[in-house]
Amino acid sequence: MPVLFGKLKLHTQILVALILGALFGAVFHVDQTKLIISTPHESGVAEIELNNWSRIELTLGNQKQSFTTKETSKLLKWWNASSQTEREKSEFTYFEKGKTIPIHLGSVQDIRKESTLATSIKPLGTIFIRLLNLIAVPLVLASLIVGAASLGDIKRVARIGAKTLSYFLLTTALAISIGLVMANLVEPGKQVSEESRELLMAEYGGEVAAKVSPDLSIDIIDMIVKMVPTNPFSALAEGEMLQIVFFAVVGGVVLTFVREEKAKPVIQFFDGLSELMIEFVQLVMKIAPYAVFALIAATVSEFGFGIIQTLFWYVGTVLLGLAVHTFVVYPTLLKLFSDMSVTKFFRGIRPAQLVAFSTSSSAATLPVNFECCEKNLGVPKSITSFVLPLGATINMDGTALYQGVAAVFIAQVYGFDLNFTHQLTIVLTATLASIGTAPVPGVGIIMLVIVLKSINVPEEGIALILGVDRFLDMCRTVPNVTGDATGSVIMWATEQKIRNTR
Repeated sequence: MPVLFGKLKLHTQILVALILGALFGAVFHVDQTKLIISTPHESGVAEIELNNWSRIELTLGNQKQSFTTKETSKLLKWWNASSQTEREKSEFTYFEKGKTIPIHLGSVQDIRKESTLATSIKPLGTIFIRLLNLIAVPLVLASLIVGAASLGDIKRVARIGAKTLSYFLLTTALAISIGLVMANLVEPGKQVSEESRELLMAEYGGEVAAKVSPDLSIDIIDMIVKMVPTNPFSALAEGEMLQIVFFAVVGGVVLTFVREEKAKPVIQFFDGLSELMIEFVQLVMKIAPYAVFALIAATVSEFGFGIIQTLFWYVGTVLLGLAVHTFVVYPTLLKLFSDMSVTKFFRGIRPAQLVAFSTSSSAATLPVNFECCEKNLGVPKSITSFVLPLGATINMDGTALYQGVAAVFIAQVYGFDLNFTHQLTIVLTATLASIGTAPVPGVGIIMLVIVLKSINVPEEGIALILGVDRFLDMCRTVPNVTGDATGSVIMWATEQKIRNTR
């Protein structure tokens, strides 16, 4: 790997790592039908490798279920959800291919998929994500306090804050609308066969049951109330991003009213903390190509490309919508509100986009986005320190677009006819839901439950798309991060115009 990378630029290194990781994962892929069974033995525990079976019968507690080779994931989910007591009294029987005589193993201690070289290196990628998340919370706190304080008078804070929020809400609503238009034109839900639908529902139905909560809904008043932390240290410890943003922005604004000799050391402390986190990023990014290689290799190895073939039309619709939003909407906004070259912009944020794709987390990518916007695009820290943390918290364009497509897709599979009112409800609900969404991987599914509830489409339909959610989560994080960077450039450009007219 070091020989391959040589003196390549960081974004090129990450791109090479993405390609090599996908190839590595494809070569060392996990055999979905191979299982490792641990059984009690006189000398301890014996491991049996099953790779030639056609059916498994498993008894846990008072329940007995039968699984075919296509239902391996369903078997593992049922096993992992069982208690230790149920496992101790389990009964495991399997049938070899082409044979009718069952082989009885009795009770088993563990059932798992095989581990390959590609999945065994995943911890390196996990450490990388944890390091970036470690940086994200103190960076958001410090940069927002300094950013709000450095904006000066309260009128400027209010002006930039209002423009930033308006921009985020506008782009989110546009993203959802694009998703809905694409889904209505392509009609991906009508391309799924009945056999594929039944298979996906059987495979992921249990996981959906764990995600769906009957109390899940949007309460705007409650959301606003919960933005105000009762204990800022608790909010920091638990990573409550909206509460951290509220505390930091209000704290930074209040600092402008404090006497300069008192406010200066506080601002200097948080400015120093922000610089510390940025330097921390420089150090962490040295392992980025290797971590990206490990993450992509493990993902491809574990999930493969087969599920994408089954949901080709759905995945294609989402990707087309994301591409339109990223390469049409954002450049158009840049042309309308700034003088920055579109080519320069996309070249400047490539490292952030690649890290976003690899980590599926806007929060984890935030430190890299800071560096790209300030060093590559020349946006001053007074702007980035305010806009980017806010964007990483409430701006989820890619996730919102995906929800628009997913909601229509699931409705089409079930035969629901969504009228204009239903689709307008999707726009409003997804926009509001995105504001309170944590910037971490996988949270889009929870938002989708809210959207489906709002239009009375069965939430169980999420099982249809869970298989490709990990891949699409990676893809939809790219426009999330790109939108934040676009916003910072636009805010900087509009502020310069205001100064020049005075």
